[in-house]
Parts: sequence; C-alpha cells; structure tokens
Amino acid sequence: MSEKELRRSMSVFPIGTVMKLTDLSARQIRYYEEQNLIYPERSEGNRRLYSLNDIDVLLEIKDYLSDGLNMAGIKRVYRMQKEEEKKARNKKPLTDKDVRRIFYDEILSQGGLNPKNSFDTKYPKL
Repeated sequence: MSEKELRRSMSVFPIGTVMKLTDLSARQIRYYEEQNLIYPERSEGNRRLYSLNDIDVLLEIKDYLSDGLNMAGIKRVYRMQKEEEKKARNKKPLTDKDVRRIFYDEILSQGGLNPKNSFDTKYPKL
C-alpha cells in the first residue's frame, strides 16, 4: 500500500466533521454503515472514526441518490465494483508461452493458413 493510500485509509475524522464535510445527518451516516457501505473504525471510547475513503463513499452515495438510484441499486453498484476488483486481482498474467502462441496463431490466420494443421503437428506440447 502506498503512503498516499495509507493516509487516505486512516480513520481520524469524528462523525461531526464528516457531517460538515458531506452535509449528511448523523442518522444518515449510521444508516449507510448499517447497510455495510462504509466501515468506520472505533476509538477506545467506542466513537466512530472515518477515513477520507469513507467520506468519498458517502459523497458518492449522495450523488447516486440525487441521480435517482435507490439503496438496492447503490448496493448493487458497490457489489459489482468489488467483484471487478476481485477478478482483476485473480487474473493471471499472460506467460511468454501464451504470448508466443497468440502471436503465432495470428500470423497464421493473417496468412490464410490453418494453425491446427501446421503448428500443432510440429509442436504439440507448446
């Protein structure tokens, strides 16, 4: 995690400051927490502390609501974003072998040759 990401994820803002920055009520902010859209940390005194990332999410939620999206739609948007991030993390990079195979097949197809007849018989285990 880069230093910038680390700073943005540090939970340092109390709910009063977040209310001023987002123009949301404390009840609205707690509701979005109940809906698992934000995850504030708790201080030793059990007070909620919010990060800049939490504030960004709250502002996005406000924008979605003003655009006419309901809570179920907002949850779906965030669920889809998480799934995309998970897919991106799990995606395997192409190996040199994969790149060579794709390149070779493309060359053969551009030349009007059938890749199955030539490459696979010469080099079946590539």
